[in-house]
Amino acid sequence: MILILLTALVLLALAVTLALRAFGGSRLQQEQERVGRIAAYGYGAARTRPAEETSLRSLLDALANAIGGFVDRRLDNRRERDLRRELYAAGLYRTTPRRFLGYRLLITVGLAGFWLWLMLVSGGTAAGIVLGVLCLGAIGWVGPTFFLKRRAAERLQRVDHEIPELVDLLVTAIEGGVGFGGALQLVARSLEGPLGDELRIALQEQNIGLTTNEALRNMAARIDTLSMQSFIQAVNQGETLGVSIGKIMRDLASEMRSRRRQAAEERAHKAGTKIIFPVALCIFPAIFVIALGPPMLYIFHNFGGAL
Repeated sequence: MILILLTALVLLALAVTLALRAFGGSRLQQEQERVGRIAAYGYGAARTRPAEETSLRSLLDALANAIGGFVDRRLDNRRERDLRRELYAAGLYRTTPRRFLGYRLLITVGLAGFWLWLMLVSGGTAAGIVLGVLCLGAIGWVGPTFFLKRRAAERLQRVDHEIPELVDLLVTAIEGGVGFGGALQLVARSLEGPLGDELRIALQEQNIGLTTNEALRNMAARIDTLSMQSFIQAVNQGETLGVSIGKIMRDLASEMRSRRRQAAEERAHKAGTKIIFPVALCIFPAIFVIALGPPMLYIFHNFGGAL
């Protein structure tokens, strides 16, 4: 019995490892690969790493790419483009749609196979085997997409929260006599987090031949939020109409802070509605027990005595 439990834990750990690997690995690995992602963005040339091909990670990536190829052929261009956009929004620049689909299949098959093996060795019923395989298979297929969208939403929210600080830094640099391109480079060196990564990618695109407007439009395509669209539109307006970009940025920063304040107030107003459910589920039963318990016990006691 102990051997069965240990084997089950090993298989479950393998499934969790595959799920975590599908979203880019640990935070430490993301920090180590950040410079490589930015330098490699925009190039389609293959990168050979003989030392890493023998590692478990490379084997899993190759297996996911091979398996994901069967599903990728059945996707139309629109769905593949949407999936690629979600991967970019989540910061998974090196994870292709094919690899992501491959990991989804691996996780689905791994969870379903784990449940099937567990039921066979423990003598489970046929109904339990079928129900468990279907449920775990559905979780393995839907779960990665759910976590991908959640990670993308959280990352976009962080970018929206950091854009007013970006605009303030640009205004300070521009009013200090630095051009917009130089100000963008100065700000990209000091900013951390997802917005800093996106700025460094935009600068890398400029180094390979794109104009500033094209690099910013690509950044807006990856970060499709209202604040980012307003920022790109203000930059294009300033360069097209010849208006002082410093004044435009200052007005934009004030507008974004007002929008962020309104969003915070909206979330605060929703707190009263959201708190109803934990109150109803956790507090009301206890109140009912305390308030109605003694009278009900008294009624049952008298009714039992009368019988």
